Order: sequence, then C-alpha cells, then structure tokens
Amino acid sequence: QVQFVESGGGLVQPGGSLRLSCAPSGFTLDDLAIGWFRQAPGKEREEVSCISLFNGRTYYSDSVKGRFTISTNNAQNAVYLQMDHLNAEDTAVYYCATDRHRSTWCPIPSQSAHNWGQGTQVTVSS
Repeated sequence: QVQFVESGGGLVQPGGSLRLSCAPSGFTLDDLAIGWFRQAPGKEREEVSCISLFNGRTYYSDSVKGRFTISTNNAQNAVYLQMDHLNAEDTAVYYCATDRHRSTWCPIPSQSAHNWGQGTQVTVSS
C-alpha cells in the first residue's frame, strides 16, 4: 500500500517537545514536496509545515512558525517535525502527505495532498 508511516506522537505537557517522523511505504520521496498536516477534533485539516526535497525550501503556518522545525535525513527517505513549546492548540493527529501532481513546491494545496498514513496522535495536556 502506498502511504506514509508516521510515528513519534504521544502525550506531552504544555511547553514540552516532541519529534515526529514519517517515512514512505511503497514509494520513494524523490524530489517531492512533503507536508506535515494536522487535524484536531471538529476542525479542518491544516498544513503546518512543508519541505521541498528539490530545493530545501520550507514552509510553516503562522500557528507553528518559530516553534516547529521540519527536516529530512541525508538519504532523504524520511521527514521529521521537531515540535517545541507545545501548547494545547497543537493537540491533533499529525499526518504526512505529498502532492498528487508530484509538485516540488510548498505548501501543498490541501485538495492535492495524498499518500496519507494512519497519522500519529499528539496530545498536549497537563
């Protein structure tokens, strides 16, 4: 099955940190743009960060800018999201996705995102 496999979520106290990972299953990342999306209960899915493996450019939503850092490894076969200074509003299921049109540009339009995995739950609570 062609999808991402996300991991690294968990329960963390406000102000804490987590590092999420996602890796492709059944496909390679090539030079694609890879986005981290999240969806909280009752809210629309939003893209919080994106990295282009083509040119290394990154994107952050205003809600996470300065707190989250997206990166990849040297082999460019996994993408990470370092999340610092977490707060309750960051509670959500986090997913990775690429653009179905194989775009190398960030951000990825929500309607074009695909290769969704099961996601990883992040809960920020004291």
